[in-house]
Amino acid sequence: MDELSAEARILAAIRAVPRGQVAGYGEVARRAGLPGRARLVARILSGNADATLPWHRVLRSDGRIALPENSKGWHEQVQRLRAEGVRVERGRVRVAKPAANLDAALWGPRR
Repeated sequence: MDELSAEARILAAIRAVPRGQVAGYGEVARRAGLPGRARLVARILSGNADATLPWHRVLRSDGRIALPENSKGWHEQVQRLRAEGVRVERGRVRVAKPAANLDAALWGPRR
């Protein structure tokens, strides 16, 4: 797989994160069919020039904003998330653990 197709898949996965929701770098990579490539997601986001890309919806896996605290970008990300109704406290968002498969997503853990 070449980097261009990987980049296109990652950008599509970022665009697919619904308004008012967030995803971790690793989750974006997994959704793009590139498990384990969270750093590639971060690299692609850092070089992004598309103002319409909802980059602010991508966080660390623990829900923390990855930008340096109190930087201009950090404040912009907090502002954008809050504008979408996302609760941000001290630079962190509560992130739900993604379901491992469709059955888990629909029905929860097996009993």
